[in-house]
Amino acid sequence: MTEPLEEETTPGSLTKVPPRAWYLVLALTMLNVLGMGIIFPVLPFLTLRYVSGGSLALWVGVLESVNALCSFLVAPFLGGLSDRIGRRPILILGAFGAAIGYVLFGIGGALWVLVVGRIIQGLTAGDMPALFAYVADITPAADRAKRYGFLGALSGVGFMAGPALGGLLARISLSAPIYATAVVALLVGLISLVLLPESLAPENKASKLKLAELHPLKVIRDAFTRKGLTGLLIGFTLITIPFTFYVSNVSVLALDSVGWGPTQVGLMVSGVGVVDIIVQGGLLGILLPRIGERGVVLSGISVQAIGCLGLALCASVFQLPWLLVAACLLLAAGEGGMNAALNGMMSTSVGPDEQGWLAGGVSSIGSAIQMVGPLLAGWMYAVVGHAIPYWTGLVMILIAGMVFVRIRPRREPLPA
Repeated sequence: MTEPLEEETTPGSLTKVPPRAWYLVLALTMLNVLGMGIIFPVLPFLTLRYVSGGSLALWVGVLESVNALCSFLVAPFLGGLSDRIGRRPILILGAFGAAIGYVLFGIGGALWVLVVGRIIQGLTAGDMPALFAYVADITPAADRAKRYGFLGALSGVGFMAGPALGGLLARISLSAPIYATAVVALLVGLISLVLLPESLAPENKASKLKLAELHPLKVIRDAFTRKGLTGLLIGFTLITIPFTFYVSNVSVLALDSVGWGPTQVGLMVSGVGVVDIIVQGGLLGILLPRIGERGVVLSGISVQAIGCLGLALCASVFQLPWLLVAACLLLAAGEGGMNAALNGMMSTSVGPDEQGWLAGGVSSIGSAIQMVGPLLAGWMYAVVGHAIPYWTGLVMILIAGMVFVRIRPRREPLPA
């Protein structure tokens, strides 16, 4: 029996797809985050095989920065290509590329092999931006923030199960979580290849692919100068840098401040996933109709500021496990709700044939931050002081709050 198609609400702006497409997007998002979560608690301990303890934070930053550099270079091209040929081929490429990169990382044997694995995974890192563009293709503008919230909640499920699974698999060997991540990426690729329909309607495809327009620096410049996006992207940049500090360095902080290993780190990050589910799966649906996307963004920034303050205190004065856990949960809770609302605000600022361009541009900005952020956090942590990344992050969060206070949301989405 043929599945009914989702109805268009704005002529020419949405693609009619079977309802199963939305559920497949949810499943793919959860699997993506599950794979990333599995590797999260073991990355520093795997790297420690090849470096001295004093340089661990810096080398973890190097591995993350190399990955982000490659993603930064290719994300605009993959985003533009998805506007031209569709989202599905990019999802398939990203998933199978990630599987190859993770297998090499698991094999290891030398530090340069880890670097090569991260390079391959970074060069094919186009799956998450393509997934977000996919959602924009099939979702009315007014419902995008809510659906991005659902994606965030499902990400929370993956982020809850992934680190716990990674911590448990680490008891077998430090490489076991990496191979499990490769299997998850392979599963994402197979689902995209066999089951997922294309979301980009022929009439919404870009007429041609202009490579000169897809240089990452040009894409970033164009995005920052686009009316309606400038303030949003400045705020996004300021709020993403502190979260990058946290993600790249929290395992090292947990090791140094409270003496935790991969299992404890994995369980803590699983708690972050539970908070994501609560915030994005339930609380976001209550808050959006009452205070709107901008209100959710400002509320999320306030909660993030408290969490970042807690991490700074844990790194400098109060080396207490409960304070580390509470700070991580608050930082993640604020980021989760804020990110979904901000994605909704940005997606309604461009047309239906530019969703891939936007996703690629935002991904490039994020990759540029991830390219510099882990190195900066590792250097500040190792050389200047363990608390400095978090005090710096707190200042940036407060500045981001001032930026978003000045932004007035668009009342109507751009016409198709």
